[in-house]
Amino acid sequence: MTEKTNHMEYMEGMERIDSTVMDEVISAMNAYDYDAYDVSDVRRALSHDTFTVEDFKAVLSPAALPFLEEIAQKAQAETRKHFGNSIYMFTPLYIANYCENYCIYCGFNCHNKIHRAKLNAEEIEKEMKAISDTGLQEILILTGESRKMSDVKYIGEACKIARKYFKLVGIEVYPMNSDEYAYLHECGADFVTVFQETYNSDKYETLHLAGHKRVFPYRFNAQERAVMGGMRGVGFGALLGLDDFRKDAFATGYHAHLIQRKYPHAEIAVSCPRLRPIINNDKINPRDVHEPQLLQIICAYRLLLPYASITISTREGERFRDNIIKIAATKISAGVSTGIGGRDGEEKGDAQFEISDGRSVDEVFGAIERQGMQPVMSDYIYV
Repeated sequence: MTEKTNHMEYMEGMERIDSTVMDEVISAMNAYDYDAYDVSDVRRALSHDTFTVEDFKAVLSPAALPFLEEIAQKAQAETRKHFGNSIYMFTPLYIANYCENYCIYCGFNCHNKIHRAKLNAEEIEKEMKAISDTGLQEILILTGESRKMSDVKYIGEACKIARKYFKLVGIEVYPMNSDEYAYLHECGADFVTVFQETYNSDKYETLHLAGHKRVFPYRFNAQERAVMGGMRGVGFGALLGLDDFRKDAFATGYHAHLIQRKYPHAEIAVSCPRLRPIINNDKINPRDVHEPQLLQIICAYRLLLPYASITISTREGERFRDNIIKIAATKISAGVSTGIGGRDGEEKGDAQFEISDGRSVDEVFGAIERQGMQPVMSDYIYV
């Protein structure tokens, strides 16, 4: 039975914070008319050494597509200025796929008939050791969004195990309160990524039919609560293709921009995932987000957020991934499995979505070098 809850109202136990960021982002997104920009606006934006939010809007507009080569060159120069030739490598590890949300586009949704699984501590350690043996020094821990099956303590234990093997530990799990983020930081987590999926709250309601994820503002403020809880960095992203991708891309960049301004010490990351087919529903595909538009979005993020890490996931194919790391992306996943486990033996549970680039760590490492770039496993030193 679908819950008839108000998607803008907090549920019991959800922390409210005093922040105006959500209102600022939604107001600016609603006011953003990308068809109002013309060639002169794009040229003006590209003439600036430092991008403003207005420049970001112009470069995201349809009028900017004929300037894609120039935009890419400008983004590449900005990337080299701040990151050199370094491309950081990581891999995700899904430790559970139980979920209490009903999100119609996600393979983990609670009504989808898939094989559910959850790794125990011993299995997590074996998986992490197998990943560490490939040379990787950064891991992203993921679960389905179920507090019952993957509680905060369970995730914390996974972070403690990860700290034994990796220099950088990220988590991509259900949104939490700031004290819970503080606990996970103490357990070893450095970074929190939360995808808003779409910033259009009306569309959001139609996609998230039940569960805690249905609450739009609680999810929106997750990164800010994570920073308040002591996390060193936070990641942002919209699932491009769920709604108007230009508005979602604008909102993602502006959200990250405002958090960077409010918390200058926080490291900022942006991901650019496109919708992918899922188990039992191969009709799930992005709406009008083709490779030129994706390149446009990634370059626009780089120009607005010159210091941000930009991740390109295995949702994209080898050719696009190999090219975008020469232009604007600075982090790439490798040796990826979106099922539960899979590095130390067979996967124990079904995958969240289909991937497009199944190359091993060594293969991606070699591809980075062939592009004239420098693969980096980690540049963090703990003393």
